[in-house]
Amino acid sequence: MEFEAFLLSLGTSAFIFLVLMFLFTWLSRRPGNVSIYYPNRILKGMDPWEGSSLTRNPFAWIREALTSSEQDVVNLSGVDTAVYFVFLSTVLGIFALSSLLILPILLPLAATDKSIKNSRDVTDTTSKGTFSQLDNLSMANITRKSSRLWAFLGAVYWISLVTYFMLWKAYKHVSTLRAQALMSADTIPEQFAILVRDIPSPPNGQTHKEFIDSFFRDIYPETFYRSLVVTENRKVNKIWEGLEGYKKKLARAEAIFAATSNRPTNKTGLLGLAGKKVDSIEYYTDLINESVAKLETEQKKVLAEKQQTAAIVFFTDRVTAALAAQSLHSQMVDTWTVTEAPEPRQILWENLNIKFFTRLIRQYLIYFIVAITILFYMIPIAFVSAITTLANLQKAIPFIKPVVKITFIRTVLESYLPQIALIIFLAMLPKFLMFLSKYEGIPSRSHAVRAASGKYFYFSVLNVFIGVTLAGSLFDNLKALQQKPNSIVTVLATSLPKNATFFLTYVALKFFIGYGLELSRIIPLIIFHLKKKYLYKTEAEVKEAWYPGDLRYATRVPSDMLILTITFCYSVIAPLILVFGVIYFGLGWLILRNQALKVYVPSYESYGRMWPHIHTRILAALFLFQVVMFGYLGVKLFVWATLLVPLIVISLIFGYVCRRKFYSGFQHTALEVACRELKERPDLEEIFRSFIPHSLSTHKPEDHQFKGAMSRYQDYAAISAA
Repeated sequence: MEFEAFLLSLGTSAFIFLVLMFLFTWLSRRPGNVSIYYPNRILKGMDPWEGSSLTRNPFAWIREALTSSEQDVVNLSGVDTAVYFVFLSTVLGIFALSSLLILPILLPLAATDKSIKNSRDVTDTTSKGTFSQLDNLSMANITRKSSRLWAFLGAVYWISLVTYFMLWKAYKHVSTLRAQALMSADTIPEQFAILVRDIPSPPNGQTHKEFIDSFFRDIYPETFYRSLVVTENRKVNKIWEGLEGYKKKLARAEAIFAATSNRPTNKTGLLGLAGKKVDSIEYYTDLINESVAKLETEQKKVLAEKQQTAAIVFFTDRVTAALAAQSLHSQMVDTWTVTEAPEPRQILWENLNIKFFTRLIRQYLIYFIVAITILFYMIPIAFVSAITTLANLQKAIPFIKPVVKITFIRTVLESYLPQIALIIFLAMLPKFLMFLSKYEGIPSRSHAVRAASGKYFYFSVLNVFIGVTLAGSLFDNLKALQQKPNSIVTVLATSLPKNATFFLTYVALKFFIGYGLELSRIIPLIIFHLKKKYLYKTEAEVKEAWYPGDLRYATRVPSDMLILTITFCYSVIAPLILVFGVIYFGLGWLILRNQALKVYVPSYESYGRMWPHIHTRILAALFLFQVVMFGYLGVKLFVWATLLVPLIVISLIFGYVCRRKFYSGFQHTALEVACRELKERPDLEEIFRSFIPHSLSTHKPEDHQFKGAMSRYQDYAAISAA
């Protein structure tokens, strides 16, 4: 990429961001858009503008974000969101502190050397074989064996030490934040329950529930409360979902009738396009009555005949539940497997009955599938990366040569084509990786998100960072690896400088365009108004149109981690990227702070369980950076590159120490946390009810005359939102 193209890309992205920001300040003050820009506050019954007028300062959101406290984030969006901001501020601190020392030292050292100018070839430039003014500010301009390389080696140590300090500080802070949340005086239902899987077959004459109750009553005679046996709910779920659909359609038909005074009609055939024409209100009322009868019949059958080998067991106090979750209940590892119960709204019920060894087999099978996917997905990414350089694109599509000769078009294509192609490829992955994670047999949604996030991170690093880096000179690299398979570090280190400008542009595109769209919410706004005007008629449908969902950690965290990895690995080779890293995470903190306080609504709460995953991936990125710098200093024939070997070992030791010291507090609830008193006696029956699946929450107690999964079944119609 030529320097002019880089500047055009940067300037255009910055201009688009400013336009989107001013659109946000204008659109967010219009009353008709309040549900798009302030849904979190609306759902909590708060004034969206906090008492301010509609003509408030257009930049007031910046002040509000900067002055908000961590407790504000916890109150409005939960502990998981607060932990995400600890991640953003930690990385921002790492890059800001690193920049204070690195930029004023390394940039002058690089700019005053003459390696590229004196060299006849330009294969060590930052622009894939073409000289750019940016090369003068990079390590590519440092002469081989130069004593200046000592400063670059020292920079690796400085960045590493800053990272160790910031990560240690952050881990302690998140541990405290998690403990404080779990010590809340308010009742947290999952703290009184455990998840039991791999339950053996009951003795003859006993139901699953009787067997489970007797087992835990013998062990915990004073604190055992009751059990909820997991049932196979696929059919009852289908009936319940159909019933809910009919209720929505009936509400829509009634809304149309109220607005027009004309009774709506519909056809009963495929998609409402064929079949007999009927009165919609009468038709859906009849379907609802039929579905209610079917649901009650199926509920009885499920509770009596479809009990499975898993259960939620409840205790009268949370200390016993915490003890039980950490205790070995059987000599055999594949029976009576006990863990902490997930939060009720995030349980993946269909996974609870999967046996112990089946889970292990699935886990390794998924690892294999992910590895194969990464390997084969690298082929199209490498191909796209190789052909999206204009030189290769003209060879592949000769007829575009006349168009490409136009200076403006050529500059625009060079500025955006490779980055946009890469973003499109990454957008295709998340749902597939989430499906694979759930298939492992993971019991909770938050755990599945962490698993999918981990897969997406390694996918991004291996395919995007390493794949794009090697693909720039694909055939030369393949030839080198064939001749010397153990030279991967050297080949990667040699290829890195050639892609510095590409990744500088990629990071700029992510924070300017990505965060501009995030703040302005133009796409959700347009979709909402179209649906409201032409499709949705009832209040429930309108709410469904504007409901924002959560922060989507499964894709957001790995995306941030990719930027983190890129910034780490180029921080010494092309120090200017530190400025882009600081802007990305600083702007992300500011804009997402606004979104967390006003827009996004958490779909679950895991009390910071994502942090150990984040910490490990930051260390993995640091480790890759250290290995790459060891290789690149070797390419520069700097014999003292071996001094980086102890640093690599220190990173491994640091990760081990952090895991041993902190991780157990995230895996289990510490007893010193669980023993704190509650402000009022918990309603154990309400806790029990909160775990009942939606599809089983409408059954009537008088119809329940059998030994089922819930022998003290209540009228759950009143708690359908449990």
